[in-house]
Amino acid sequence: MAWEPSAEELAALQQVHTLPLGARQHKVHVADFADLAAWQRQKSLRALLPRLLKGQEVRAVVDAFVAARRRGRAVLFALGAHVIKCGLSPLLIDMMRRGWLSGLVLNGAGVIHDLEIALIGATSEDVAQNLPAGRFGMVEETPRRLNEALRRYDAARQGMGQALAQELARGDYPYRAYSLLAAAAAYGVPVTVHVAIGTDTVHMHPSTDPGLLGAATYRDFQRLTLLLRGLHDGGCYWNIGSAVLLPEVFLKALTLCRNVGYRVERFVTVNLDMLQHYRPEHNVVRRPTQDGGAGYTLLGHHEILLPLLYTLLVEALGEEESESCRPSP
Repeated sequence: MAWEPSAEELAALQQVHTLPLGARQHKVHVADFADLAAWQRQKSLRALLPRLLKGQEVRAVVDAFVAARRRGRAVLFALGAHVIKCGLSPLLIDMMRRGWLSGLVLNGAGVIHDLEIALIGATSEDVAQNLPAGRFGMVEETPRRLNEALRRYDAARQGMGQALAQELARGDYPYRAYSLLAAAAAYGVPVTVHVAIGTDTVHMHPSTDPGLLGAATYRDFQRLTLLLRGLHDGGCYWNIGSAVLLPEVFLKALTLCRNVGYRVERFVTVNLDMLQHYRPEHNVVRRPTQDGGAGYTLLGHHEILLPLLYTLLVEALGEEESESCRPSP
């Protein structure tokens, strides 16, 4: 027989205890809403960001960047190649022009796309179309120019980033105005390039010297380790669109920096990507800041999210230009 509540049990459910709405604690207040009136007065994008959830985190990320610049702390951007392919190089170049970036951290694919853009004003082949016939990645100029530059500018000593930055700044590149590497050379921004051999199309080319490639990217690992010193007490490290390689490099470089006696604490990390991945979340956002500082994750398409953040930074910093806090590499 099915159980039926008694009349007394049902009556007990009517003895509800209530409290006044105003006596309850609330997580959402109108003071935190998007301020359309302020936007209409000031034409400030920031005013349209609610002080809630990711809106508040975007505010915090911008505030941390602004504070780092004004206090002379390092601001380092680590970029996956897709950021370049989204057409965002002009924004990053302008940030270097303004003196806002203390260093760029790239992977091998990033320098490939940057070089091709500087050379012919285009990049990014159709992999599916070229793979069946074995033509994927088999262009001539990209690996030849890259490998020649590593030899010409003594990449084993200077590092891959500095060698290629000089190549893009000095060589015959009609579209160099769109090159991150050329801009880094022009504005004195250190660049490090971190390569996993076998992951980039240029590694298939017979002109590639694996010993030189390894020495060059190892030198950049050392340079990055020293650049991380500038993060201490208020710097910012943004990982933009690298799901595996650069988060792993960052964690090892940070460990080495701390192991040899440099304090790198109380800084802010930010991961910007279209999807949530394990390594950026743990190796960039959580673990490095677990004993101080803060980490943020902002998910969205690069071609939307980065212009949004750039606009907020320009609003906050205006035309402020100052020497970046750049530890000697």
